Amino acid sequence: MILCGKKDLGIKDLTALETTNNKLQISNNFKYKHMKTLLPSLLLFFSFTFAFTQDDANSKKAKDILDKVSAKMKTFTTVQADFVSTMENLQDDIKETLKGTIKLKGNMYKLEISGTEIFTDGKTMWTYLKDANEVNISEPDPNDDSSLNPAKIFKIWESDFKYKFVKESFENALALYEIDLYPINKEKTYSRITLKIDKDKLTIASIKYVGKEGNNYTINIQKFTPNNPFTDNMFTFDEKSHPGVEKIDMR
Repeated sequence: MILCGKKDLGIKDLTALETTNNKLQISNNFKYKHMKTLLPSLLLFFSFTFAFTQDDANSKKAKDILDKVSAKMKTFTTVQADFVSTMENLQDDIKETLKGTIKLKGNMYKLEISGTEIFTDGKTMWTYLKDANEVNISEPDPNDDSSLNPAKIFKIWESDFKYKFVKESFENALALYEIDLYPINKEKTYSRITLKIDKDKLTIASIKYVGKEGNNYTINIQKFTPNNPFTDNMFTFDEKSHPGVEKIDMR
């Protein structure tokens, strides 16, 4: 029998169809949240400066390490990183992994991931969807965490987190420092950020957000390359290189 619609389906088939649709909707929402969280999370890797005031021994050790990371990051004129980002929800049994590349120079950056390219020169943001050949043009909102630039994140670290040195460990032949950060603002969607820092290079190896709603985000750096000679036009969208592109100006 050829089924033409829901009226031709049995109760079991309807239940299976609704379950599949629900899972698809959850998966799509999950992917949107993943992309929404990814950009500010990545920028945190490369914008560290710390001015914390806690005085206990674990906090002092954490501050000493983070100050060294900040000093190291400030020596780089540009940064490029290849990464793997994983978003996981154990309750809904969903795990999504995305691979991408981010390039930064000052307050400019370009993110390439999952068929999407995001450019910003610090004043304008272009989000290019390859499959649709469509570009959305906007101005970064300084109050929107998803469009934070490195300069904004540079400031929020000065007072918005408490921190604790957790331990030293070895993973994949790397000696690591592990540090937990706790947001002072209890309305944040996450309860903790865990940083793993390469002990020898003093660069970030991974960052994990522990979400209050069951969504956990982990970004692992696969390759880190500083001081590439990036030109400024790399961080703007070149319309001529995308013939027929549909422009949606949201400014």
